[in-house]
Amino acid sequence: MSEVVNRRVNTLDALVAQLPDGTFLTSPELIAPYSGDWSGEYRGSALAVARPRNRDEVSVVMAYCHANQINVVPQGGLTGLVGGAVPRQELVVSLERMDRVRSVSPIDFSLVAEAGCVLQNAKDRALEADCILPITFGAQGSCRIGGNIATNAGGFNVLRYGMTRDLVLGLEAVLPDGRIWNGLKTLRKNNTGYDLKQLFIGSEGTLGIITAAAFKIFPRPQQIETVLIGLGSVEDAMALYARARRDCSDLLTAFELILRVGIDIAVSARSDLLDPLSQVCPVYVLMEVSGGGRIDVRSMVEGFLADAAELIIDGTMASSEAQSQRLWLLRETMVEAQGRGGRYLRSDVSVSISRLAEFIKDALIELNIRYPSALPVTYGHVGDGNVHLNVVPPLNMPPEDIDAFFHAAEATLFEVVDRHDGSISAEHGIGLGKRGAFLQRVDDVTLDIARSIKNSFDPHQILSQGRIYGARATTEVNSR
Repeated sequence: MSEVVNRRVNTLDALVAQLPDGTFLTSPELIAPYSGDWSGEYRGSALAVARPRNRDEVSVVMAYCHANQINVVPQGGLTGLVGGAVPRQELVVSLERMDRVRSVSPIDFSLVAEAGCVLQNAKDRALEADCILPITFGAQGSCRIGGNIATNAGGFNVLRYGMTRDLVLGLEAVLPDGRIWNGLKTLRKNNTGYDLKQLFIGSEGTLGIITAAAFKIFPRPQQIETVLIGLGSVEDAMALYARARRDCSDLLTAFELILRVGIDIAVSARSDLLDPLSQVCPVYVLMEVSGGGRIDVRSMVEGFLADAAELIIDGTMASSEAQSQRLWLLRETMVEAQGRGGRYLRSDVSVSISRLAEFIKDALIELNIRYPSALPVTYGHVGDGNVHLNVVPPLNMPPEDIDAFFHAAEATLFEVVDRHDGSISAEHGIGLGKRGAFLQRVDDVTLDIARSIKNSFDPHQILSQGRIYGARATTEVNSR
């Protein structure tokens, strides 16, 4: 341990004394679980772990760290995929003990929860009020809402309800110097100057620590129809999407694209999953339409499918909630099993919806030319242009060659993204993993504005140092 790190650890003793017993974890075995994220690609080390119970304790921690220039990284559920919450000889501030849902209002259609609340728990509380919190993705049983907001999480329902950014009504946050900013309102209209909450959403913990949030919630749909459709091409899937947006209107909730290899992965991974359609198709769409009130959603979907019959090779509509869950299980199993039990390159890119089919075609051609033995696994959220085009290394590739392969394959993919004027990160964020590629692409004006904002919030650069725009880290965190 370096002299600087030793000094920081010793300096923390005075902070530990200011807070209740049990707030801090310092032994190596207790802080080890806070040293890596869900991806398994990043490992770091923490000076210690602070687990405050409320915003005032977060304020004490940050004020002390600001005064003593101790670096801090906030953590939620550690379900991130780009290393943004992995400590690099920093004090971890875990929000895990700030986990209450403070209020649910079925009249305001709002929910207020603390940042450490597990997303699934917040969703369950909304359901108790016959409402839904529509943020939905695979990690919802372990991710925490502060991290969802800090990374502007996406998921399956962006098509209808928008990104997390679109669902946040208000925020409460502690600034790097310990001051508390209270913007925790449930107002739908509030046109009084800068909308400061938007600065924290998607900031990946670089401007402040979110401690609570107010969300929009919505009436629980009384009817949900789930359909799996087999098609001949991605172009046909996009034509079907355009029709669905018009024929099913704003009731179209999800429109997920899965290429055949994804179905093969899912049915191979679980003996209780069968090939879902009688015909094998190159491309599949998992579509969901939901609504309530007096609208007959099933008749709407059946009419839409009949009118689009010339595009459809085969399909099945769930006749029960259990069947709907089985169809979604194909999507979930594919994601879990795609790496052949080992590491794989995760990508999270987006292009304009109108260019999605062309982008997928170009990207798969480039990857096949350069890495013919690799396995691309392609799926995505068609309605928002977000494609997860992941790459599984060739079988029997030596472990010592995999990092170089990932770097080269990602560079190839990003070249195609650039040609299609897309984004290298649609929903996972930049963190540490994509920082180099991001800085190669960001323009000088954007960089200058962003760094000015960071400097105004955090002049000592103690919070999430080196993430997104900050100084590049040279040690302490390893990608593996």
